[in-house]
Amino acid sequence: MANSLTSATPVHATIALAALRHNLALLQAAAPGSKMLAVIKANAYGHGAVQAARALELAAAFGVARLGEGLELRERGITKPIVLMEGVFTDEELELALDNELDFVVHADYQVDLLERRVSAHSLKKSRPARVVWLELDTGMSRLGFQTGQAAAAAARVRANGLVGELRVMTHFARADEPAASMTTEQLQRFDAELFGLSAPATGVANSAAILSATVGQHEWVRAGIALYGGSPVIGRTADSLGLKPVMTLSTRVIALRSINTGDSVGYGASWRAARPSRIATLAAGYADGVPRHLPSGAPVLVAGRRVPIVGRVSMDMITVDVTDVPKVSVGTPVVLWGDGLSVDDVATAAGTISYELLCGVTHRVAFDYV
Repeated sequence: MANSLTSATPVHATIALAALRHNLALLQAAAPGSKMLAVIKANAYGHGAVQAARALELAAAFGVARLGEGLELRERGITKPIVLMEGVFTDEELELALDNELDFVVHADYQVDLLERRVSAHSLKKSRPARVVWLELDTGMSRLGFQTGQAAAAAARVRANGLVGELRVMTHFARADEPAASMTTEQLQRFDAELFGLSAPATGVANSAAILSATVGQHEWVRAGIALYGGSPVIGRTADSLGLKPVMTLSTRVIALRSINTGDSVGYGASWRAARPSRIATLAAGYADGVPRHLPSGAPVLVAGRRVPIVGRVSMDMITVDVTDVPKVSVGTPVVLWGDGLSVDDVATAAGTISYELLCGVTHRVAFDYV
């Protein structure tokens, strides 16, 4: 049933939950011997974390970046294991993670200190249920994780902590999306070398790109992110060629039409001028809805099922497109900004960015419809 926002806005993000489940099944089939950690951070890449979690019930666990994301899921009744992929940063955050049965990554000594301080301060009190802790190793991303030679000492400290029931080990690939997998191979070799002597704990290394490009062998866990939502994680491969289905379709409609003469300009700054007599449609969507302002003239939009180019600058609430070659466009004609029939990857390429940014950037004034 339509709510007031659904009725009041022309811009809709339709979330196809069946496509989300399809993508999960495809990814799981590509890693049949591994458990799936479905990444639903950043509000499930802009799709709605709670709704995504409910749809992805066959995943073994969920991954979020921060404590607040995990707490929201727990408050909304999500009981499946949840991993805080940046870990916790303060004593208070550790308490909340324990209270809400959230697992977490440890990537630095200060986070191990938090665990040890918690045990020392509460040694006479009833102990909390043991949690799963993921030890992150830096094998080449150079963001988070214990660097070469630090893993054994960190693992020993974590294992000795009474709050830890199971230690798992992970890393993150920097270039798994590229056709040449040399750096990924190097990172995997570093990872395996660090694992030696850690009593072979459960491991998780493969992201979406590594899962679908088969650049790594089987591990106990894999982590799928963008591919769940129908974006291609592999440079040079379309989502469709990988068997992925788009989950979000961002749509609007035509709200005005006008004919202009050769040489007439369109939009702020007169950045585009007509090279012929043209018919221009104005669409009800703009950067306040999450359509990037830097989308250039020529970027694609789907009007009445036909690709047409954006002309002029994207403004806060409107976009103008050239529909000269599309017959029977009228006020109210449906428009797809990305999704069904127009890959978000294509739009992202035109914007000089990646699909992740577009999906995460859809704003609160867009109506979300789950089907």
